[in-house]
Amino acid sequence: PNTPDTKFRLASITKQFTAMVIMQLVAEGKIGLDEKITKYVPSYRADTGGRVTVRHLLTHTSGIPSYTSMPGFWANHTRNPAKVDEFIKNFASGDLEFEPGSKFVYNNSGYFILGAIIEQVTGKPYAAALDERIFKPLQMNDSGYDLATPVIPKRASGYRWADDRYENAPYIDMTIPYAAGSLYSTVDDLYKWDRALYGEKLLREELKRVMFTPLLDEYAFGWHVGPRKLADGKTEVATVMHSGGIPGFNTLIVRVPETREVVILLDNTSRGDKLESIADGVFGLLRGMPAPAPKKSIVEELSKAKSGAKAVARYRQLKQLEPSAWDFRESELNVLGYRFLRSERTADAIEIFKLNVELFPASFNVYDSLGEAYAVGGQKDLAIANYRKSVELNPKNTNGVEAIERLEKPAPAISAALLDKYVGVYEIAPNFSITFTREGETLYGQATGQPRFALVADSPTEFHLTVVEASISFAPDGSSMVLRQGGRDMPGRRIQK
Repeated sequence: PNTPDTKFRLASITKQFTAMVIMQLVAEGKIGLDEKITKYVPSYRADTGGRVTVRHLLTHTSGIPSYTSMPGFWANHTRNPAKVDEFIKNFASGDLEFEPGSKFVYNNSGYFILGAIIEQVTGKPYAAALDERIFKPLQMNDSGYDLATPVIPKRASGYRWADDRYENAPYIDMTIPYAAGSLYSTVDDLYKWDRALYGEKLLREELKRVMFTPLLDEYAFGWHVGPRKLADGKTEVATVMHSGGIPGFNTLIVRVPETREVVILLDNTSRGDKLESIADGVFGLLRGMPAPAPKKSIVEELSKAKSGAKAVARYRQLKQLEPSAWDFRESELNVLGYRFLRSERTADAIEIFKLNVELFPASFNVYDSLGEAYAVGGQKDLAIANYRKSVELNPKNTNGVEAIERLEKPAPAISAALLDKYVGVYEIAPNFSITFTREGETLYGQATGQPRFALVADSPTEFHLTVVEASISFAPDGSSMVLRQGGRDMPGRRIQK
């Protein structure tokens, strides 16, 4: 049974602790927020590291590709321990995806590099620096770096939901999340952490103001800062919060500095689908609102439908007959739509996203999702129209802007005979390959352990993917290919035709 001293993996809640140590080093004059990262990690590639600052890393505005978004990363690189310098060189040093400081893209590579900076500046391992600077001063005796080898009493096991049942979560070596997500703690210890943030034991007030001032997309240094609407749909509270997710665990901490309230939720499953509503319910109770009844997820229910039309009909039926029993939020339909899209049920996904547009017409995200589904289905005009509506509602939606540019680019006519040259299995790494097949005049790819995706031709040898920002180049004879994603070139050779 979970208790207040059960130790859970924190996942990305780790980032706020990493940010705190960085700010302590700033206070000591050992780090400058606007200094380039090559000053502290001299081995980092100079052409990109000379343009990225510590502040960029803290605020997810660096443009460095995030290693957790690389194809095949989770399947091939998460079980073996990593050395910090080697990992950065191999997985956190890709070409910049955008000009540093120009936009926000959540990025685990940035916080991994911050861990390396802490080690370089302090001369101590990341875990030791946190223990000395945060955990021991606050008497957080049940917190630390969650390595697999030590015996840690009351450590929670992680589970995931699969095929209507729970199973053990897949193993991940915790040197992989490192300073971006490797810590464990308890609700009791995190309460100590929350209380300490109101004083100056860890950091003086003027630097805390810097730490909690958001830059882009309401993100500060390891914290989201912004208003939160409660379950009544009217009450808003100003919060400082962060969530976390890692195989087997989901976490959430939400602070309300004005009233010094805090909700800390630690979940040892990979679902995490109720944490936000639980937090809102608790904050509502503290304000005299009635406790909201638990609501069932429509995702699992509607996933059983044999078509998108039947899923929509079931949704309308549930909303009419049991309006208070089910979770009808926009996010639920979005999750369902992408579940269909990943399962190659593109037409069904389109029906779900169309329903979301109907129900939430003021949301830019529902049009973005519908545009993506139309793009996957080859309906370019409808995709562009929906992406345009999304950008109209939110001009900062860079994903929509880039999608429109990509879709409006005229596609060359590629013959079926030419596409047949690229059919086959291409090995990119041991136990990771991409299989290409042709259906009509469309080339499809499927990576190991991942759903199939369609490719759109940019030239006789160059293609881009519709579902993620990635491209593939083939040798003219089809003997090899290169996958480009996240600033990395990943070559593969054909091993089977």
